[in-house]
Parts: sequence; C-alpha cells; structure tokens
Amino acid sequence: MRIKTFFGIFLFYIILSSSCKQTKSPEPYGPVPSENQMNWQEMEYYAFVHFSLNTYTDQSWGFGNEDIKLFNPENADCRQWARICKDAGMKGVIITAKHHCGFCLWPSKYTEYSVKNAPWKEGKGDMVREMADACKEYGLKFGVYLSPWDRNHPDYGKPEYITYFRNQLTELLTNYGDVFEVWFDGANGGDGYYGGANETRTIDRTTYYDWQNTYKLVRELQPNIVIWNDGGDRADLRWVGTEDGFVGETNWSLLNATGDVPWGMLHFGVEDGDSWVSAEVNTSIRPEWFYHPAEDDKVKSVPKLMETYYNSIGHNATLLLNFPIMPNGQIHPADEKAALTMAKAIKESFAVNLTENTSAEASNVRGNASKFNAAKAIDANTETYWTTDDSVTTASLTIDFDKPTLFNRFLAQEYIRLGQRVKEFTVEAFVDGNWKEITRGTTIGYKRILRFSAVEATKVRFNITASKSCPVISNIGIYNAPVFLNTPSISRNQLGEVTITTNDIGPIFYYTLNGAEPTSQSTRYTEPFLADDKVEVKAIAFDLASSKKSPVGHERFDISKKDWKIEDVTDEKAISIFDGNTATTWHQRDKNMPVDLVVDLGATYNVSGFKYLPDQSRWSSGIITTYEFYVSDDTKKWKLVSEGEFSNIKNNPVWQIKNFKPETTRFIKLRAIKNTSGDNVAGYTEIDIITE
Repeated sequence: MRIKTFFGIFLFYIILSSSCKQTKSPEPYGPVPSENQMNWQEMEYYAFVHFSLNTYTDQSWGFGNEDIKLFNPENADCRQWARICKDAGMKGVIITAKHHCGFCLWPSKYTEYSVKNAPWKEGKGDMVREMADACKEYGLKFGVYLSPWDRNHPDYGKPEYITYFRNQLTELLTNYGDVFEVWFDGANGGDGYYGGANETRTIDRTTYYDWQNTYKLVRELQPNIVIWNDGGDRADLRWVGTEDGFVGETNWSLLNATGDVPWGMLHFGVEDGDSWVSAEVNTSIRPEWFYHPAEDDKVKSVPKLMETYYNSIGHNATLLLNFPIMPNGQIHPADEKAALTMAKAIKESFAVNLTENTSAEASNVRGNASKFNAAKAIDANTETYWTTDDSVTTASLTIDFDKPTLFNRFLAQEYIRLGQRVKEFTVEAFVDGNWKEITRGTTIGYKRILRFSAVEATKVRFNITASKSCPVISNIGIYNAPVFLNTPSISRNQLGEVTITTNDIGPIFYYTLNGAEPTSQSTRYTEPFLADDKVEVKAIAFDLASSKKSPVGHERFDISKKDWKIEDVTDEKAISIFDGNTATTWHQRDKNMPVDLVVDLGATYNVSGFKYLPDQSRWSSGIITTYEFYVSDDTKKWKLVSEGEFSNIKNNPVWQIKNFKPETTRFIKLRAIKNTSGDNVAGYTEIDIITE
C-alpha cells in the first residue's frame, strides 16, 4: 500500500512539473529579430524622397557631369514633405542624400560637388538638415540614402574612394541626430565622369566596399540603426528582388549569413536561414524614382497602391514608398492626393475589427494556462499571445461572432520575438451549419493579411496546418473592407483597335477621346473600337450595383502603326512589338552585339523621340541597357539622333522615353549596344515613336 501511495505522489509531481514547464513561455525558435529590427518592423510604412540634379535633367541616373548650377529649387519645402508623409500615415522619411551622380544634398567638406556650390540659398543650404529638422517637428523618424557608387568622384574604383565614402557616411551619421535606417544602393560601376576621366569602371561588389568594417562604423555612430544593403554582405534588411511593390506570398524573414542570395531567396526568404534579415518593399508612387513631367498622369491609383499595401505590409514586409520631388522642391499635388487617399482607404479598411466582443476557443492551450489561451489572440495587445504545448505544431482557433457577420479580410500576426514559425494555414467560415474553407496562406511572420470575396458567417476557424515549432499567435483581425475598382488598362494594337479592360469582375466602362474626364454619361465601351490616328483615351470602370467608379485610366497614342514593317526580318513573331500587348515579347539574336532593329514607318513623319518597353520578365536576357537611335530617309544614310543608357531598367522595366530634336524620317533604327545579361540578345515588348 505504501508503495502504491509513493508511486501516486511521484506521478503527481511529474505531471505537475510538466505542467509548470508548459506554463512558461516557449523558448525562441531559430533566429529572432534584434531590438532595432523589431522597432523598424513595427514602423510598417515610411517614405523615400528622391531629389538631385537628375530632377533637372529628366534622367533616371546622372553621369556625374551635370552642371551644379541647375540645382536651385525656388520653393524647396521639407516641411511640406514631412507633413504629407505624416498625414499619409507614414512613420519616417529616408532622403537620397547622394545618388549615383555623386551630387550631395548636404555641404560635405569632402567634395565640391554639393549644395555648397549650388545657387540654391547662395550655397548656404543643407537639404539633409532641413529634412532632419522637419522629421523631428512632425514626429517622424529620419533616415539617409547614400549611394556607394559615385560617377563624379575621380577615385571611384580605387582603394582611396572607400575612405571618401566612409568620411561622407560619418558626416551623415553624426551631424543630423538619430538615424533609423541607412540605405546602400546596389548599383555599381559603369560609365561615368569620374573627375573628368569619362570612362567605364568596374568593381567587385562583394569585396570592394569592405562592408563589414563599414557596418561596424555605422553601428558605432548610430547604435539604434538598421542597415539596408543590396550590394554586399548581409545587412539587417533585404531587398525583395523587385521595385514593383510586392514580396512573395511565402516570405520568411530569414537568410543565411554567408553565400549567394539568388532572386528566389530575396523574394521568399529562406525557411531554415540562420540570420534574421527582414524584407523591405521599396517602390515609387510613379513609374520612376526621380521626377519626370511626363509621368504627371502616371501616378499610381489608390487601388494600385492598396495592392502594394497588401503585397508588402500584408506579406510580412515593410513598405518604403517614394515621392519624386519636383524641380521647385515640393511634392506634386497628384502624388499628395494619391498618398492621402490611400491613407484614408487603409483607415476605412481596418477601422472595425470584427473580433471585438467575440469569444474564442483553441484546440490546444499551452499548459491549459489562461495567459496563453485563445482570447490572447483577439485582445488587441500584440505583446500577449495564444500558444500551444511544445509538441503541438498543428492547431486551430475558433472565433464565435454569435450572429451572421459579413467580412472579406483576415489578419494574423506571430509574436516574432520568439521566431517565425508558421508554414501553412487555412481559414474556414461556418455558413448554414457547415464549415467552408474561404482562404489559405503560407507564412505569417510579423503580419499577414488575406483578401477574399465577402462571406457571411457566424464563426471563423483559423487552422495552423504546419509549423516549425509550437505556433505563437499575437493577433487576429477580421474586417469587412471597402472594395475598390481598379484603373482600366487601355491598349491599341497595330490595326489601331483600342481595347479597355480591367481585372475586376463585372464592371462596365465609359470613355472619352478628347481629353475630357469620363463619366457614366460618356460613351459606353462594348467592344474594341478603331482609333488609328493620334488620340487621347480616358476611361473609367463603373459598378452599376454600388454606383462606384474607378480611377481614370489614361493613354495617349501617337501615329498609327498599321503600315509599320520590320526590315530584314522573317520571323512572324516579330510583329508582336507593335501589337500593344505588354505580355508579348520578341527577341532578336545575333552573333555579336550591337544588334540593330530597323523599322519602316510606311510614310514620312516629323519624329522627335522614341519609346522602348523592355521584356517585363526580369529574367530576360534581352533587356537593353545601352543604345543608339538613328533615322534615315532610305536606309543607306543614317543619322544618329540619340544615344545613352536606360538607367535602372532591369529593376524597373518601365517605358523608356527619349526625346531629341525633331527629324523628318521614314526609317528608324534602334541599335542595342549592351544588355543586362552581357549576351547578344535584344528583347522588345513594344517600340513606339513620338511625333512633333
């Protein structure tokens, strides 16, 4: 009897001991964010501002020989920039203190190529200082972009340049207060002015900058900073492999500390990576980073910006949205309107969390302890969490609305201070007495938001179907967000037929051809129509049920291409470069570069520019970077009218527009000198001309 009693007491203490262990917080699993990375992640949304000599030369990348006297913004107002960013819901601003051209927005004592020698404020100005002060005034965090590549400095490519680079970095990190992020662009080497040398210089991006010692300097000067770098050793944050405004649906905040990082790792992270390196989505509110007047009607619509929001912040990343500053030194009103309307849309979408005043139950609760129960995932406190016993990696949490409730968004957050764990999950709705799967996802991380068609249900069940360790869920949100109609896409084929489409289901379209804003009283679009001359098309999508309308789609078409022909080419697929379809591309191959594309326009025109749209696949080997453009009356005598580079075209493959002095011609020739892959292929999605 005594033996049985002793055994019972012993078993009781084993169970009690096991239960006590399970009521402790889970141990961290894998890499976890540093305090600096955590503070940065919680910012979620902040701004880039691009402003330099490029703003005055209408270039994407300057060569370093641009006249310093061009920089004279008569109404420069960093307070306006900060106010707009604050009103847009952003938490900080990163200023491009020095872009690739080498021009400095602060009076650096290490170069003459800075604002101290510009006419702006008679050389007494400091744009970095004004930005830092404006951020402080509006309660925003302040960051700096410093290009490691410098097309102006004579020592670039030599060891001496690293000292210069670090001296400038020291100026920026010691003279302007706290800096939350420093941004090192990965672009490097190539044609430049280089102190007057006018030559091509190359570097080994993995060794030249000696990043580890540069990082050490950064952290000594700014202990609370995070480092973004696309150009070398692993930093705190990573690029996502695109500037289009999205990261992978699967997005691990992990990489390996050493080794190559191909595009897939940038875009999706590494599930079993040994270092915490979170994703930052950087994109511009316009097609390009610097201001170009031709893009005033290309500002991204609110539906497009909301797509960016869901595919960045909603995919476990932060969003860095760029404002190109106008030559007068201010943000364009159209950019401001788009950003503020986006802020309003975000606020409306997440104004009411439908989990409030509901009850929740979980299939497993760690040690059956109340501090880890399902209610902790819906208590609006991201420092508390629902978690399971260590051995449990699949679990479910059910939220009871107690009445039929309409919703179309599901949000989940992990308590990432203990690591990123969840690999897969589903969401079910209890409709008419049955469970119905409405969406599914992979990784969660800091924040994951899923969108789906509205469903009315009395309960929602969140099922974690795979996790690397016991899941730790700090927040669940359910919302019924407003639905936006997307901006219509307008295209014209070679025959001159105009097509208006959108990826929404069910809307009708109205359009105008005279530049007027379309309304529901304008011409209704029913099928492609002929407009084979110069024409300006504007269109809206309209939903009859709700009377909602989309932002205005807008395209200007030049002369008709119906008589255009490609010379000396027998490939029937080549005609796709005139079809107006951005999904079709033709590749021209030759034994050696350069590769020539010769087009007969079918008649003589007064041509003042050309447009080139590269392959929209970033893995293409035919994206042209360096070009020459010729005109001719007879294909025997050619005149060179434009030459140069398509800057940043691989990362931002948008329409490349080049203007030149008007020339009367029938034949045009685009010569591909170099491409992004260094082979003998020239790829074209679309080619067009600009007539006077």
